[in-house]
Amino acid sequence: MNDRFVAKEIISYIEENLDSDLTLDKLAEKFHYSKFYIERMFQKCTGCTVYKYIQKQRLSEAARKLQETDKAIVEIAYEAHYNSQQAFTLAFRQRYLCTPQEYRKKEVRMAA
Repeated sequence: MNDRFVAKEIISYIEENLDSDLTLDKLAEKFHYSKFYIERMFQKCTGCTVYKYIQKQRLSEAARKLQETDKAIVEIAYEAHYNSQQAFTLAFRQRYLCTPQEYRKKEVRMAA
């Protein structure tokens, strides 16, 4: 099978299952490839690791929730699979250059 096709299939699966516990081991089991092959192929095709892609998608979804809902930030953090609000805030700040609270207040709209 073509690497790009496999990468697209994995991306589709990730985007449809962001709320699930997504790990490289589970993706390898689901797609019947070794985790080493998936990681190498995914990075070659997308320019980022599977972990970073999942993190980016979850942070994008969290940013949407910050703008469109009144959910508590800690609740959004847990939904994005962060174990603490502090870890979520650190990752969010690295991606969006502001805290989740600032993002919500200012309704900052940055490219995801």
